[in-house]
Amino acid sequence: MSEKFAVVQGAICSCQFGSATDQLKVNSHQKEYANDPEGAEKLIATTKELGTATFENNSFGSCSQMGNPPPPCKVNVTQWQGFYEKVTLSNGGKVLLEDSKAICAIAGTPCISVDWHGQIMELAEQNFKNVNIDIHSQLNPLVDLNELMQDEEESWIDNDNNK
Repeated sequence: MSEKFAVVQGAICSCQFGSATDQLKVNSHQKEYANDPEGAEKLIATTKELGTATFENNSFGSCSQMGNPPPPCKVNVTQWQGFYEKVTLSNGGKVLLEDSKAICAIAGTPCISVDWHGQIMELAEQNFKNVNIDIHSQLNPLVDLNELMQDEEESWIDNDNNK
């Protein structure tokens, strides 16, 4: 089984009946973050992201389910499917995954999908602490990781002493 990414604030979603994409907003909590060392931007999306204020613009363009000519979409998420069931966050919600789908009150089917989960791979301090120096030196022989880590440790000590 392949790994799936958790969906976070800023994920790009689309509706199969709409004509545009929109960004997911996490309104259900302010506690749990993913891929965000400072814990400031990437709130984890959960099954509690429901209702009419779930997206930045709260619209996927025009909605072909609402008539002809298609009027503007008015998103109203009633339920999420395909979430990670083994973890419950502080708000009582389950973590949304990149293949989760939402049911809209207008269509009544799971028509809203995640196009991009919202996570960005970034190096953090922990990545360097866990690195295998032998492997790194083979992959990147131009960088002396021992020297780099020593310089970084000295700067941490200097910063701690200046506080």
